[in-house]
Amino acid sequence: MHKIWQIFDPRRALVGLFGFLLVLALLIHFILLTSVDFKWL
Repeated sequence: MHKIWQIFDPRRALVGLFGFLLVLALLIHFILLTSVDFKWL
């Protein structure tokens, strides 16, 4: 496992991971809010 962290910078990998998860969460919520079946607002 430590060989992986020698290749990747841990700080940059975590920022990238959280950024990807944030974009994915916003995309899922946007798709659900614009679909007809889940229009609760």
